[in-house]
Amino acid sequence: MFDTLIRKLSIAGGLTEGDHEMLRRVSVRSRQVPARQDLTTEGDRPENVHLVLSGFVCRYKILPRGQRHITALMVPGDLCDLHVAILDEMDHSIATLTPCTVVAIPRSTIRDLTENRPRIAHALWWATLVDEAVLREWLVGLAGREAPERMAHLFCELLLRMQAVGLAEEDGYALPFTQIDLADMLGLTPVHVNRTLQHLRSEDLIVLKKRRLEIPDAARLKAFCGFDPTYLHHTPRTKNLNSNQHKLQISAS
Repeated sequence: MFDTLIRKLSIAGGLTEGDHEMLRRVSVRSRQVPARQDLTTEGDRPENVHLVLSGFVCRYKILPRGQRHITALMVPGDLCDLHVAILDEMDHSIATLTPCTVVAIPRSTIRDLTENRPRIAHALWWATLVDEAVLREWLVGLAGREAPERMAHLFCELLLRMQAVGLAEEDGYALPFTQIDLADMLGLTPVHVNRTLQHLRSEDLIVLKKRRLEIPDAARLKAFCGFDPTYLHHTPRTKNLNSNQHKLQISAS
């Protein structure tokens, strides 16, 4: 469980065994959080960055009429908003969607990692840029994809993100979301989500049972929704990093 962060950040390349050990120490003090609990609420002054070790966490906003809109999904190995400790006040909330194991990392620890561990700083910066790329892709999906393609694209994205941390097989992974959760991620109504799932099933693109998603032909599903994984930046970076050139500071005041 504790190696999910290491597996994710190692994609950026350059981490040493000493960096791995430091990340393990950061991840040790975990806690269990039930499903549908806020980790951080809009309006809070954040003091910690949350690391997800197991389960699914979301970033969300509540619209004026009370409707929830999920703007991001965090899987094991993800840090929930690396830069939130810089903010005076949260402009969104972060909550568990499922029972989770999380670590609250003090901003002083984040500062220490970024100031004294240049390879970790580089990897954290990479992770932040990937988060931004995923957000852009979600915005494109909301604006330009029909419901079946939008849902299929999310399923393809999760397949690769879960595989990257060793939590998905070639043809599937656990998908414990409700139809309301999917509706809030995809900008659809729960009724439309139900119809869209039925459509993907009828086309033999997915099998969904007992909270597990199986993809009979991943290449076919990717072709159906035009999935291009470039935005996930999962090609490992192998060249050596120069500490002086790549020492990035993420200040937390």
